[in-house]
Amino acid sequence: MDHDTSENTAPTEDGKHPLFGRIRSFVHRRAHITPGQQQALDTLMQKWGITYSPTLLDFEQVFKRSAPTILEIGFGMGETTEKICLTRKDENFLGVEVFNAGVGSMLNRIENSGLTNMRIIQHDAVDVVNHMIPLESLAGIHIYFPDPWQKKRHHKRRLIQSPFVKLLAERLKTGGYIHCATDWENYAEQMLEVLSAEPLLQNTADGYAPKPDYRPQTKFETRGFRLGHSSWDLVFTKK
Repeated sequence: MDHDTSENTAPTEDGKHPLFGRIRSFVHRRAHITPGQQQALDTLMQKWGITYSPTLLDFEQVFKRSAPTILEIGFGMGETTEKICLTRKDENFLGVEVFNAGVGSMLNRIENSGLTNMRIIQHDAVDVVNHMIPLESLAGIHIYFPDPWQKKRHHKRRLIQSPFVKLLAERLKTGGYIHCATDWENYAEQMLEVLSAEPLLQNTADGYAPKPDYRPQTKFETRGFRLGHSSWDLVFTKK
């Protein structure tokens, strides 16, 4: 996801979760929404969206076909997700996002690109994973550039923490993967530590992984690289 458009982050003081106590995977922020994005929400969500319900999904029924399913948490404005969906048409993609501008943008991308392998749930990712994603059902999970919560006292709000990673790992099929990316070195270090500590997962690299070809370089990465910044990818598979 893009830092300036969508943040599916981790525990805040708001919201109570039965497994983790007080947690929510996002924080509300004022965001401008264009008329086109609002129109997409009004007219396309019923076509490409899935209403949140604490009921396990049947992916074959949702996508009207049998195919590997990838969960993407926090797709922001959807540019990266659209490109991945277009190049991996033999896989299903389920995107979870809370912000209206991002959801509206992604709906327009789905419609304009003629995508048929993408569905959206506009809800808190922790609830979705816990209540809607069956155990051992996913081929992969993408979490790109979640809010880094730079200040040390806010690190507890980060999404990639042990309880949530355990939930994710339990929903991967054997051999399925979780792919995280961040442009904050301290968060990359935390991701590596947390993912390495999950007994259901194993690292595909010795530390950080090369950026897989299927993940496009974002405009924020490109801008950061010009300023001398870096980004880090982590790819772990389920044992």
